[in-house]
Amino acid sequence: MLGIDFFVGTAAEAITHISKYGGLIVAPAAPSFIALQDDPDYRRAIADADLAIADSGWAVLFWRLLRREKLTRISGLALFKALLETADARIPGNLFWILPSEKAKTKTLEFARSSGYPTTADDCYVAPKYFSCSHGSVSREERERVSQKRGYSIADDALVAILQSRKPKHIIIGIGGGMQDKLGSYLKHQLIYRPGIYCIGAAPGFVTGDQVVIPMWADRIYLGWFLRLARAPHHYTRRFSSAFRLPGMIWRYGSELPPLKITK
Repeated sequence: MLGIDFFVGTAAEAITHISKYGGLIVAPAAPSFIALQDDPDYRRAIADADLAIADSGWAVLFWRLLRREKLTRISGLALFKALLETADARIPGNLFWILPSEKAKTKTLEFARSSGYPTTADDCYVAPKYFSCSHGSVSREERERVSQKRGYSIADDALVAILQSRKPKHIIIGIGGGMQDKLGSYLKHQLIYRPGIYCIGAAPGFVTGDQVVIPMWADRIYLGWFLRLARAPHHYTRRFSSAFRLPGMIWRYGSELPPLKITK
């Protein structure tokens, strides 16, 4: 779909694959498909993925309606829960969490303690505010510094050093906002070993309690977005409204990667 080859199988099978081979796994939401045309950095990050899952119920629905083909949906939430069900998740140091805030870190540690996962504060990293090199408010000096990182739009030397030292098998990036995929691509090429890098946005927060809790029944019938919108309409209305461009993109481009609307 739109130039992305999606994994065909179950969430457990996707986890088995990444556990064995490592690599970057992405789960584009409906607004993220729009970014394929609007954001060159995001476009490159998605092309760099080793495995993509069809997280967007909106995209899966319109693919079936407009292209007459069935695409298996695996949500980021289902994938994350499948990871937590593995023996790997119970081994100390195997899971490393990249989180958006101190509140998310606190919630993650509370969840780990109550659920029996051996996660400590050293297994969590609160991410700074990342930005793209193309962001207009970034100074020229900062653009040049970041662009020196072999063309990546995000650079985080401190995080790379921590990961090189600890070498977790599974790196869970839960920062959302379209930045997780860019960060995941950057880490994939900066690290000297090959972990699984999970760019699944808000999914960890759905489980730990940092985000609105989404029951699996709601996730299965594509209502996760509605529960998030109902809880924080001021935050999500603009983002979700951009997804209304998606049916037109599917109709026009089908399996082909849509062209960029902007140049860097």
